[in-house]
Amino acid sequence: MYKALVACRAGVGSSLMLKIKTQQVIKEESFPIELEHASLDAVSSFNGELLITLVDVANELKASGIKKDIIGITSITNKAEIKEKLAAYIEKNT
Repeated sequence: MYKALVACRAGVGSSLMLKIKTQQVIKEESFPIELEHASLDAVSSFNGELLITLVDVANELKASGIKKDIIGITSITNKAEIKEKLAAYIEKNT
């Protein structure tokens, strides 16, 4: 089971919507991922493997040297994109 954090700057709007869509994909595909949700302030104390966020935030996190796998999502309502990126992550890490 992978542990993932869905985060955005404030942890309220976009990340909550992304969490809902990601949770739907996880359930539909039976992906072995457990989700948490928070603001970017929680990233440093998160003890899971994967961060899921919007592309711009993902690029900032990667540039800052965060030592976690990071998935950047372009459209928070695009379940096909979320599915594709989660499937690729799982395939790469199994």
